[in-house]
Amino acid sequence: MLQQLERDEYGFLRNRQQWNKAVAEALASEDGLALTVSHWEIIDFMRAYYDEFNHQPNARLFGQAIKKKLGAEKGASIYLYQLFPDGPLKYANKYAGLPIPPSCI
Repeated sequence: MLQQLERDEYGFLRNRQQWNKAVAEALASEDGLALTVSHWEIIDFMRAYYDEFNHQPNARLFGQAIKKKLGAEKGASIYLYQLFPDGPLKYANKYAGLPIPPSCI
């Protein structure tokens, strides 16, 4: 499945229209991660944020935006790193089918 998708050198989709939940699961699996309901809550948040603002929150605002929408516990760095150990902002965006955030390059 992933071989048929256009991706950049970091593994992010080049075409957001190719995203679906199966693609997200495959991207996460490729990185050794199984997505849970908790992951999906953050991924869905990132997709909605991008749809509303046409960009991702920067690293500083990422946790704050989640806290505002989903609550303080879910916006805490410890919680986000438990879900996405290699980088919450980067990998939440990757699995959401969004471009790599400029702060993650």
